[in-house]
Amino acid sequence: MKRILPVIVLSQFFCTSLWFAGNAVMGDIAKQLQLEPSYLAYLTSAVQLGFITGTLVFAILSIADRFSPVRVFFTCALIAAAVNALACLPGTDATIILVLRYTTGFFLAGIYPVGMKIASDHYPQGLGKALGFLVGALVLGTSFPHLLKSLMAALPWRYVILSTSILAALGGCAMVLLVPDGPARKPGAALNPATFLKNFGNRQFRSAAFGYFGHMWELYAFWAFVPVMLSAYNSRYSDANLNVPLLSFLIIGVGAFACVGSGIISGYIGVKKVATMALTISGVCCLVSPLFLFAGSAWILIVFLLVWSMAVIADSPLFSTLIAQNAGQQLKGTALTIVNCIGFAITIVSIQLITALRTVENARYIYMLLAIGPLLGLLALLKRSQ
Repeated sequence: MKRILPVIVLSQFFCTSLWFAGNAVMGDIAKQLQLEPSYLAYLTSAVQLGFITGTLVFAILSIADRFSPVRVFFTCALIAAAVNALACLPGTDATIILVLRYTTGFFLAGIYPVGMKIASDHYPQGLGKALGFLVGALVLGTSFPHLLKSLMAALPWRYVILSTSILAALGGCAMVLLVPDGPARKPGAALNPATFLKNFGNRQFRSAAFGYFGHMWELYAFWAFVPVMLSAYNSRYSDANLNVPLLSFLIIGVGAFACVGSGIISGYIGVKKVATMALTISGVCCLVSPLFLFAGSAWILIVFLLVWSMAVIADSPLFSTLIAQNAGQQLKGTALTIVNCIGFAITIVSIQLITALRTVENARYIYMLLAIGPLLGLLALLKRSQ
């Protein structure tokens, strides 16, 4: 049915708005609770760590394969929305917020990879195009809290949090009411931990997975530090006066178009070629970032970040496509979930590394470290072609 993909995409967009809800209002939270700037890294890593824990639990129990993925998505969306909203209760302190962010991340494990599983069950053919739209929804969802923050600048930060919770609940309801389980769905067999390891015995699956890991080293660190880059520019040039929340939304959100475009283009010239191009461009952006981050013109900085944002995410649906296509059919959901788990573990390392090493003096050069990911991803793709 024609409505299936739009509903999946809209539900994914609404639900993944929970991901960076805390980041968008971090400045207000830090001011209210008198927190150190490093709290941003802990806030982001708490969600990532929760997601990792969730993906491990979901993978070990094969939840996305043994149960209706649509109902799993719905249940996790409602729970994540409720947990996210708890941050608005009076008396919430920094530790409680970290716990709530961790728990929200845990249930996001039943949203993002399960959404990909649902799409792959409906679109076994043309999966790259379908996942292009789906990852594009993730990008918009990730950036959307920054737009809400810009629109609600005069309101308390809790309004942003509550808005994302309402959206997530609506997304879960839309999925369960309008999307059936896909015709290509195969109920999973009894739990067999060795089955996933068999996937890594497949050279094509292994290469796609390692390519994805390199991509993830860069992706979430870039997203987390976009507001930091813009704020640093404002600090360096007192008359710049950049609207950090609005620009963060636009810079991160433009990646959605790159996801859709890469999914469509891959149908003509091949998944590996498009992924290679995207990784190459994003890697170059990492290396040349010192030339642009403190450029004399704010427009040069903004255009550069827009290009980097499109390149850094364009290959994401392509890696997911390769992983889904090369995983065993009965544990496809588990394969997608556990590869996501490893990938997000890598994001914690890169985010914490940048946070630990970043100083005012090296703020121009520190993001060159993100080039490690694209380089390793390219090596994985080139190895796959041999």
